[in-house]
Amino acid sequence: MANEFYALLGRMRYITRWGLMRNTFSENIQEHSHQVAVLAHALALIRQRILHLPGPDPDRCAVAALYHDASEILTGDLPTPIKYYNPDIKDAYKKVEHIAGNRLLEMLPEALRAVYTPLVLESDEDTNPIVKAADKLSAYIKCVEEQKAGNTEFDSAAEQTMQALHDMDRPELEWFLEQCLPAFFKNLDQL
Repeated sequence: MANEFYALLGRMRYITRWGLMRNTFSENIQEHSHQVAVLAHALALIRQRILHLPGPDPDRCAVAALYHDASEILTGDLPTPIKYYNPDIKDAYKKVEHIAGNRLLEMLPEALRAVYTPLVLESDEDTNPIVKAADKLSAYIKCVEEQKAGNTEFDSAAEQTMQALHDMDRPELEWFLEQCLPAFFKNLDQL
């Protein structure tokens, strides 16, 4: 089963997110991964260039974000309330994601596997905090977009996600929330 990795990545567009919620517009994991990559790159740059703090390479963060949900090609997107319902489910799902990630890696030529392993298995300890922050930020932005469309279904998700963002205690994330996030509440004419 070698060399099928890239074809499977193309199928990310068929895996929808927010399956338990009524969505005004759907979002797939390919779109989500792109947004997380943009946000991870920005957060890493903000950390280094604006806050002058040490941190991982912004380009590496962007690449890690592109692959952070790759295992969902095989598992689907398990909604957050289920995934984190209790520690047993969370641990079991992490194992399923790990198995799926390894299966994807087996679909690569042997010479490329070492490069993709930390990306697909999310085992790069330097980039993970930035990618996790960008992932959560992307979820909040989705809530904002749904709320702007009049969908109150996302109100409590927005509150919980914003609290989770603050709980991360990441200075680059707080800077983004203060300086960049307000623009996401504007429409095109206002931008």
